[in-house]
Amino acid sequence: MLIDDVTIRIKAGHGGKGAVAFQKIKFAHGPTGTAGGDGGSVIAEGVSDLGVLNAFRYKKDISAKKGMDGRSQFRDGEDSAPEIIQLPVGTVLHNLDTGEDSEITHVGEKIVIAKGGKGGRGNFHFRSSTNTTPKECEPGLPGQEFTFRFELKLIADVGLIGFPNAGKSSLLNELSSAKAKVANYPFTTLEPNLGVYYGLIIADIPGLIEGAAEGKGLGIKFLRHVERTRVLFHLVSSEAEDVAKEYQATRNELEKYNPEMLKKTEYVFLSKVDTVTPAEAKKKLAALKKLNKTAIALSVLDEESLEKVKKILAKVEKQKNTKVVTPVSSTDEET
Repeated sequence: MLIDDVTIRIKAGHGGKGAVAFQKIKFAHGPTGTAGGDGGSVIAEGVSDLGVLNAFRYKKDISAKKGMDGRSQFRDGEDSAPEIIQLPVGTVLHNLDTGEDSEITHVGEKIVIAKGGKGGRGNFHFRSSTNTTPKECEPGLPGQEFTFRFELKLIADVGLIGFPNAGKSSLLNELSSAKAKVANYPFTTLEPNLGVYYGLIIADIPGLIEGAAEGKGLGIKFLRHVERTRVLFHLVSSEAEDVAKEYQATRNELEKYNPEMLKKTEYVFLSKVDTVTPAEAKKKLAALKKLNKTAIALSVLDEESLEKVKKILAKVEKQKNTKVVTPVSSTDEET
């Protein structure tokens, strides 16, 4: 089970207190108490593993260690090491106490989300010409404490969308080494699956139905994962009675959730054409082309149609580092 939304309490370590100590040498009783060490900070680090949020399913409190107290003989207390928590790339960190948001955008990125407290000064730091034997010291400052909500929003190059049982998992399995569950019933996919095709990350988004933006079916739980995809592959099954209506229904849910989603580059595929007659497939493809000229017929059992998909992916990969991804027209695909 993919955990993609958790709320936990983060506590950085308190600073160690300063020490009060004096030299034990005869006629030299000056102060030697030193400062306490800084408390450990809590740092979020980006990783590629989507499953690391599972660690917070039951563990709801993360704490860094306190700094060591100051000691005598000019020996400062040691700083505590930071507590590093791993978060998947694409995680939005909502600080529920301050209202501030941050985000992990790439592997290896580190963000300090709770800073450790500063260690207190020992009596050595209070010495002066008028106070040669100070007995003052400071307590360590408290570390920061916050409640965070970690919300994973997948960052993928291509998102496979469509109604349940539209063939998205089958296509992902054909294009990559993913082993997504495939079966002839709705909601086979209950969590996003990822695959890699020559450097492109492809996300199989669980099936959306009418009312998903209001929480029906698998609801908005997975709509947020569509937000981050650069390009949408919209699959409509040939088995649908009205392919145009099904296509538009999915588009409507995207618009209800976030109108900006409709601005994404979209390719449309009439999937599972091997399950209907050629005449029926031709009629339904024509209906889709009226709504999106990129529409092409697709069957994972037909190598020729898979090659068309791979040709589109090659163009997407080539344009990956540009701002705009230009759709490949159906005319281009047929040449």
